[in-house]
Amino acid sequence: MLETILIALALAMDCFAVSAVCGVIIRRFEGRVMLPIAFFFGLFQGLMPLIGWALTSSFSHYLEAVDHWIAFGMLAVIGGKMIADSFKAEEDKSMNPRNLRTQLLLAVATSIDALAVGISYACTGYQTIASIAVPVVVIGIVSFMMSLLGFTVGVKFGEVVVKKLRPELLGGIILIGIGVKILIEHLS
Repeated sequence: MLETILIALALAMDCFAVSAVCGVIIRRFEGRVMLPIAFFFGLFQGLMPLIGWALTSSFSHYLEAVDHWIAFGMLAVIGGKMIADSFKAEEDKSMNPRNLRTQLLLAVATSIDALAVGISYACTGYQTIASIAVPVVVIGIVSFMMSLLGFTVGVKFGEVVVKKLRPELLGGIILIGIGVKILIEHLS
């Protein structure tokens, strides 16, 4: 369960960061903006691992000899990307978080990493829909809560704090650490 929560937190760092940027742009609490953003982020973060798992689980038995390398590689690439992104300049602030299309695009964009995590789940022993249910729900709920927190941080503290927190850096380090753990467990 601890590993599931850590993965959920790592995946939710993108949600936190993007929600914080939305909060900086909106500059006040608006439930009609904040709640749909958090809902869509949680929904897509929860669905994407399920989709990745479903696409991969049907042929994961062919990958058993290298599944730990696949899981490690995917988590390392995702984590590395998150770390690299944490050093990039802030996103274009001209986006409109009040727009439903923008909210959906942001939700999809922040959840692509979760698709890859779903693939790694299929390669690390999650064989039934029941076994993947808890991680999917935990990822969705944590992403929802982190999105609300990010929006709040963006509204209350603005750009200065969001830049100093660098949540993508922390999330990337966590994902790489979990990938290394998977690799070590399977090689020993």
